[in-house]
Amino acid sequence: MGHPRVTGPAEFFFDLGSPYAWLSAERIDSLFEEAGLELPLWTPVLLGGLFQRFDRGSWAKTELREGGISEIERRAREYGLPEPIWPDPWPDSYLFAMRVATWAEREGRLREFTLASFRRAFTEGIDQAVPDHVLDSAEAAGLDRAATERGAADPEVKGALRSATERAGDLGVTGIPSVVVGETVFWGDDRLADAVSAARP
Repeated sequence: MGHPRVTGPAEFFFDLGSPYAWLSAERIDSLFEEAGLELPLWTPVLLGGLFQRFDRGSWAKTELREGGISEIERRAREYGLPEPIWPDPWPDSYLFAMRVATWAEREGRLREFTLASFRRAFTEGIDQAVPDHVLDSAEAAGLDRAATERGAADPEVKGALRSATERAGDLGVTGIPSVVVGETVFWGDDRLADAVSAARP
């Protein structure tokens, strides 16, 4: 049996701890817009949950770390993005940040918060595993700080993030960033152009 199908626009799955997802988030809307396509949906999910489901782990905790960091820095230069400044520690636990992203989606500020958080993490080196830093990003995105903190603690928000992660796994998403077009998963920042091509009518 195949994976369920994404109907309508393409869907972009991300986790705020992923620098590759930062690279994609900076470019994905403009690539779809330039192709005359409907903008993709953005969906925050827990990369750790996908790792558990598919018995995988982070390259950043292996001997691949230095090579991966070098590749991300090279890609940032290629895309005209700022030179990355790495948070210390990285990676870390981004559960609170992802709950805030889920809250921001409900408030209609998901893109704004996501980009603010990514940029603070990977262009300023501000650890987005620290709740106060995440709330700073939320304020920068136009969200009320106190309401955001309450929203991140809402059981419905927590459940929505878990459900989104489960749905991503059901669609065949095993890593981040991924773009799903129909039944096809394009995993990796280097697959964005392929996702755009697949989304064309």
